Amino acid sequence: MFIDRHRASWERLEQLVKRSGRLSGPEADELIELYQRVTTHLSVVRSQTPDPATVERLSSLVAQARSALTGTHTPAWRVVTRFFTHRLPAAIYLGWRWWVPAGVVFYLVTGIMAAWIASNPDVQATIAAPEELREMTRVGGGYEAYYSSDPAGSFAAKVWTNNAWVSAACLLLGVLFAIPPVYLLFTNAVNLAVGVGLMFGAGRGGLFLGLLAPHGLLELTAVFVAAGIGMRLGWQVIDPGKRTRGAALAAEGRSVVAVALGLVVVLLVSGVLEGFVTPSGWPTWVRVGIGVVAEVLFLLYVFVIGRRAAQQGETGDVDASEREDVAPVAV
Repeated sequence: MFIDRHRASWERLEQLVKRSGRLSGPEADELIELYQRVTTHLSVVRSQTPDPATVERLSSLVAQARSALTGTHTPAWRVVTRFFTHRLPAAIYLGWRWWVPAGVVFYLVTGIMAAWIASNPDVQATIAAPEELREMTRVGGGYEAYYSSDPAGSFAAKVWTNNAWVSAACLLLGVLFAIPPVYLLFTNAVNLAVGVGLMFGAGRGGLFLGLLAPHGLLELTAVFVAAGIGMRLGWQVIDPGKRTRGAALAAEGRSVVAVALGLVVVLLVSGVLEGFVTPSGWPTWVRVGIGVVAEVLFLLYVFVIGRRAAQQGETGDVDASEREDVAPVAV
């Protein structure tokens, strides 16, 4: 019987796990060998003779042995610190070949469309009626009043939530052959081009850019990162390289989760800027300067800290000890 034949190995592994802090060299090697063997036994039991009691016993034993092999649990503060100093910036940096071109194309498309709208009254007429256009672009009109339409705190929270949802959609839906991030980027480019084009057409473009820049630089960069990383995830479906498609998606998916969590913080900063700095009465150069500083700090974070972490071997994926064990295949 399978259980009787391997009971001695299980009991020996239990003994070694209980003495894991006091093992000799040969005993440590034996612990590793037995851990691998019992992991295989667990796979066999699950697939061939799924006895609940045996499965529970072996699952617990394998988990204890894994804990003994990987060492003590890392303090939460150290995990969080390493996440923001290594894993997150490396994940964003390693995707720069996707999100930087995405940002360049976005600005080109937005600029071309905005210039077309600003210079063509006929195009403007297809967007809204003349009186509606005047209401949106006048002093204190819709575009200008938007940033002070709600109390600063609630407005910042609303903007943060909206942008977080857009970024999450770009990241997570990218697995659908990278199509959703491209679509979301294009629709955002169109919306921005309409506002810029109409305001420049009304001779108030400079003021509008002064309202956009304090928060928009960082906010749009976060959207570019989300779209670029999402497109890279989608590309794994098309071309996983030397890895299996499942392994590629699993590794990239874990990096996507890291980026998603990090962008929540980045978008919180841009939301605060949009809620408190953009509508403030400070001079334009002060407000724009704050936005430029925030953008530069983020880029330094990615291309200095992230590049260094990537050179040290960080990929944005979780540590090997935190990944799900893949049991050897029983033959």
